[in-house]
Amino acid sequence: MASGRVPKGRLTRGSRMGRLAAGQAIRGAGTRLAMIGQPEEARAILAERSALQAAQQLVTILGGMKGGAMKIGQMLSVLDVGLIPESHREMFRVKLAELRDRAPVVSFPAMRQVIEDDLGPLSGVFADFDEMPVAAASIGQVYRARLHDGRTVAVKVKYPGVDEAVAADLRNLEFFSKLWKSALPSAADAGVLDEIASNISAELDYPREARTQHLVAARYRDHPYITVPDSIEQFCGHHVLVTEFVEGRPFDHMRTLPDADRNRIGELIYRFYITSLFTDHEFCGDPHPGNILLAADGRLAFVDFGLYHRMDPLHVGFERTALQAAAEHRGEDIHRQWVDRGIIDPRAGVSPQECLDYVWAATGWHLLDEDITITPELATGAVILAVNPRSTEFQGMRKQLLPPEHVFSRRADLFTFAALGQLVSTNNWHRIAREWLYDEPPTTEIGCVTAQWRESMQ
Repeated sequence: MASGRVPKGRLTRGSRMGRLAAGQAIRGAGTRLAMIGQPEEARAILAERSALQAAQQLVTILGGMKGGAMKIGQMLSVLDVGLIPESHREMFRVKLAELRDRAPVVSFPAMRQVIEDDLGPLSGVFADFDEMPVAAASIGQVYRARLHDGRTVAVKVKYPGVDEAVAADLRNLEFFSKLWKSALPSAADAGVLDEIASNISAELDYPREARTQHLVAARYRDHPYITVPDSIEQFCGHHVLVTEFVEGRPFDHMRTLPDADRNRIGELIYRFYITSLFTDHEFCGDPHPGNILLAADGRLAFVDFGLYHRMDPLHVGFERTALQAAAEHRGEDIHRQWVDRGIIDPRAGVSPQECLDYVWAATGWHLLDEDITITPELATGAVILAVNPRSTEFQGMRKQLLPPEHVFSRRADLFTFAALGQLVSTNNWHRIAREWLYDEPPTTEIGCVTAQWRESMQ
């Protein structure tokens, strides 16, 4: 397969983080990756009175969502509060903390009742059960227990009544769409809302998650760098999910590791969440630091498969083709592809150059052939661009119609970027991407060892 032209550029660092330049091929102008080098612009957007009021209103409304509040809080927690104007910073931090930490306080007797309604008497399944939860998920709590055969397990239990609460939240999606229209019209599209509702509903389906996790665990069994705890389907019900327990260190610990270790972990995160989409046509739609652990054996463990997504190979090919065109600076091809797909209206006045610049701004970290250090500031810029592309050069793109089948792949891309920003990981992400972008052999040690492992498993 043709490899295409490798883009070249220069990443200047410093307090402003510089700009990404795509070279002379893009009219000699700097091509931005999200909002690198423009913290002032980000501040200006966030400082707008209407934007702050909308954010405050959104936090207040979402605060009433029993099942969804923590999920939204986790998503917003990637924002770098340093970009918020000093006058509003504390308010914003407090609001995010309220949203992120709004986990229901449920006594163990109530949670025990949920378990026993699904599995029968606790003593019939577990030899030992620690009543203190080890983690809080968006729709439940996780406990540590031991089966009668001696295996240590994680037991994820839904909060009582959470199914009904989330169902009520989903009925409010139409109302939320009115709030989103001014910032991102495509988010209010009925097809997009249906896709969001479908995926959130899937997160409540523990039997489905158990089956999915079993398949993913089998796929990564004996992987040299990655591990996925298997589900124990015989002890999984509609409200209880039992899986192998991972002895590991949390993401906050990984953030303290030396650069080389963080870069290695970053590559594994990229391969698990991004590469899997293009090689297996499947991906986990919930890249979040809370779902990543550094296992005791040195491998990286991934948990939580409620938002696992399978994608039609035709749709995956569509995304790959657009990224190839962007990597090779073929704006006309992107424009033609998007018009044919109905993403942009040919009468909207969106130019091929604007299409090219937008792809680079949104996904340029996959396309630039040099080392990029992803920071919280870059992650914040990416989030702002995704939900509010108000820069002059992207005015037309605000009216784009994102096809529903691409909603969660784009979400996974954005949140993987955000997680890597929290890790502050450096890599030549483009060289890793070329494996799935152009079907080229790996160039990193992790890639080469993984390829050998794959061959041995066939």
